[in-house]
Amino acid sequence: MRKFIYLVGRSACILSVFIYPEAVAQKFVSTSSEVKFFSSALLEDIEAINTGSRSVFDTDNGQIVFSIPINQFEFKKSLMQEHFNEKYMESEKYPKATFKGLINNFEKEKTNTDAVAEGELVIHGIKKNIIIPGSLEYNNDVIIVHAVFTVKLEDYKIKIPTLLFQKIAEEVEVTISFEYKKYEK
Repeated sequence: MRKFIYLVGRSACILSVFIYPEAVAQKFVSTSSEVKFFSSALLEDIEAINTGSRSVFDTDNGQIVFSIPINQFEFKKSLMQEHFNEKYMESEKYPKATFKGLINNFEKEKTNTDAVAEGELVIHGIKKNIIIPGSLEYNNDVIIVHAVFTVKLEDYKIKIPTLLFQKIAEEVEVTISFEYKKYEK
């Protein structure tokens, strides 16, 4: 059985190292990332981007993990960023969102393919099993994973004050994009 050792750094990024060195050639580590969320509400659209996320993808068995540091989301308005971290996401208490799952239909032989990841998403300290549809581009030593999915705030106990219900949507569209290269010691 393979085991993961998760090293959670100061910026709350997962950098996984597999303990079986003979299998390291099949592990890919993210070299760049972009995680965006978009909320469209009656009075205002809210968008933020995070480029500080980390991920590891095991092409042998399709396992994928990623970690998103909550306080690294950047907004156009600084007040939105402050409210996001302090009032809604409580980023000091819940510094990261994570996903640990399995890409079910990954085929190394295909250069572009639709894929579905199933696993556990943790946001705001709440764990939920989810299915994330996406796509994979595989080109020699580089893999690009792209996905778009919806998160319901109430599922993760993220509360919207009654006074702000017209400014904040109950569902948020999340877009992730990770570029991976082979892990080398």
